[in-house]
Amino acid sequence: MIRISIPPHKIIGLLCFLCPPTLPAAEPPTQAKDAYVDYLRNSEDFRRVNQDHAWIQKSWPSWTYMPWYYQWTIGYDANAGEFCKQTGYNGALINHGDTAQLDWIEANHLRFYMDHTAGKGSLYLRKKSPADKQRLKKALPSNGVRPVPLNSDTLQQLKQQIRHNIEQVQHSPMRAAYALDDEISTGSFVRPCMWRLIEDHTPYQTWLKEIYGAENAPDYDGSWITYNDLRKNLATWSLGEFDCAQLMDQWTYNDAYWANYLGQLVEYSNSIDPATPCGFVGGQSPNAMGGYDYARLMRKIQFIEAYNIGSSQAIIRSFNPHNALPTVTTHFHRSINDSIWQAWYYLAQGNRGQIGWVENWFDGKKPKAWHQALAPHYREIAEKISPLQAGSEWVHDGIAIYYSHPSIQMSWILDAEAHGSTWANRNGDHRLGTSHLVRKAWENMLRDSGLQFNHVNYIDLVQDDHALDDFKVLILPATYCLSDAEAHRIREFAKRGGTVIADFLPGVFDQHGRGRPQGGALDDLFAVQQSPSLKAKDVFSQRLWVESDQDANFSYSSYRDLLSKHNDNLRHPFGFAKAVRDLPTNQQNEFGEGRGILMNLSPQWYHVLRSQGKQAASTRSLFIQHLSKQGIQPKVKLHSADGTLFYHEITYWKKGGRTMLFLIMNPEITGSSVGGGNSQNLKSHSIRITLEFHQTVKQVCNERRDKMLGDGKQFTLDWNTNEAIVLSFSE
Repeated sequence: MIRISIPPHKIIGLLCFLCPPTLPAAEPPTQAKDAYVDYLRNSEDFRRVNQDHAWIQKSWPSWTYMPWYYQWTIGYDANAGEFCKQTGYNGALINHGDTAQLDWIEANHLRFYMDHTAGKGSLYLRKKSPADKQRLKKALPSNGVRPVPLNSDTLQQLKQQIRHNIEQVQHSPMRAAYALDDEISTGSFVRPCMWRLIEDHTPYQTWLKEIYGAENAPDYDGSWITYNDLRKNLATWSLGEFDCAQLMDQWTYNDAYWANYLGQLVEYSNSIDPATPCGFVGGQSPNAMGGYDYARLMRKIQFIEAYNIGSSQAIIRSFNPHNALPTVTTHFHRSINDSIWQAWYYLAQGNRGQIGWVENWFDGKKPKAWHQALAPHYREIAEKISPLQAGSEWVHDGIAIYYSHPSIQMSWILDAEAHGSTWANRNGDHRLGTSHLVRKAWENMLRDSGLQFNHVNYIDLVQDDHALDDFKVLILPATYCLSDAEAHRIREFAKRGGTVIADFLPGVFDQHGRGRPQGGALDDLFAVQQSPSLKAKDVFSQRLWVESDQDANFSYSSYRDLLSKHNDNLRHPFGFAKAVRDLPTNQQNEFGEGRGILMNLSPQWYHVLRSQGKQAASTRSLFIQHLSKQGIQPKVKLHSADGTLFYHEITYWKKGGRTMLFLIMNPEITGSSVGGGNSQNLKSHSIRITLEFHQTVKQVCNERRDKMLGDGKQFTLDWNTNEAIVLSFSE
């Protein structure tokens, strides 16, 4: 096992109004030796591959649009090259090492990524025939072995494929990145999957000793369980009786093995071509299944395309060190306004390009007219705005949203109970799952309040003594599971003056999914007693542990249906569902120099309120009020003539002494396991708005108009709401 040192301390942000005031530095913990802490700090599972910003910047210097040539009917000649140049499609695709178009790509100076560098059928379980599909469907929920084991033999086969494909293109000056494969997974996307990744039991036994300590590791008899082995207990277990450890440990081991396996392939790619980053495309939502623990994955890759589902884009941005790794999204063209919005929206979130699905783009050899409407935006982004943004750092408002992957696993366990024996057919967690929708509700409540955030994950929290130093508020969304080490860090954060806000049932299980016999890990912080004797009848609808019946409402058409049909929840006067029926709501407690706040409410109903417009959505103040008490206020407020403008978001990026501001619409976003990130009900019109800064800013420039606006606090501009306003200013 390779050991690594603790990562360097993060540099504390500059002391200016755009960087929130920081709390006093964390004191190193004085806890007794903890095997889990040692695991998080030193294991090979968390060693980063090379993610040097300057190295990657040379390969991927600016925003790049890369068409996936599914229905590219116009050929690869001079006319096609001119079409790409005029429309801003400044990137390209090579697939499986096929160099048939490489001369054309190079002649037109198109930066390309290579898809399926590791082939297709190992990292993505290919269904080649009806018989294969049937075998995969039958095997998926089982506790057997993955149909293509991720063992050393498969690793060698993948390496041979990688070497062959890279050697076809590594001489090209236009190569930008290698994608191992598309829509990869330990199973099939993120469908329920209980199998082992390899035949050998020994590595799992060794791993258990690493995370528990040799003396405390459970006796592993070689068995491998499925959800069936515990799901019927959920109706009768009390919190203190929960024991999901074997299942969750299996999942966590699979996540760890998967991330390390990908990391080995990435580093092998680097050994062949040291100048080009490697990763994967078709990324799914964070999930209990599929290997999608992004806290682990983002340490093992150098490039990613992920679908904007389950908050994956915000999570990836947060775990992308210094925004070094090129992250892109899939573009499906649905309408001109939506495509323009997508380009600007994802740029504002830190994306470095798009991979365009070429479907119905052409009438034979003739490009459709809509390309000309998109062209000015693609060219402006690539040639003008993205170079200004390159190398900049995301600016948040001192708000951290906690990413607990064990809690995502526990959420799946609790959510799937409603399905009964049909749990193996569950899919679409990003639109059903408690952890997904609670996290998304928090994100939109903050964005709609003019505030920005970063996700902070369980690995960094324990590894880095200063992980929370840049934050004033820590939000725990559906954070069911906490280790003692995490609880210690969070408690220390509050003692130093931070505010910790939890929605419901925080830390009632440990990181393995075992109930805590003395109550929640942070009960003293919140001054409550989350009784270990609580059962499903004591929370939410009294039938399930979670707010919604995700089986009865599996195909819901609106958030209202999901959260109200077949659910009998107690509600706060503002409409939010109460979690533990016998506990108070909005419980506040002074703790050291800071505070702990347990809402005992689920924020999911905000999805319904938001769909009803600005006034209904203002009830988020029930949650957001606690941030203003920490001195957190929007840097900029937006005013429109009629005062009804809603669904907008402002992002900030800092480089040197200047900050870039993006004003964009933030409508509901749709996507699925096979792609997407399109807007829903996008409002597209031109309006006159005023941006009011909290403090005076200097040398303000409207970057899209090349117009200096001077110094001041208020600036009035015209805004096409499916585009972005881009300003820069000195602090």
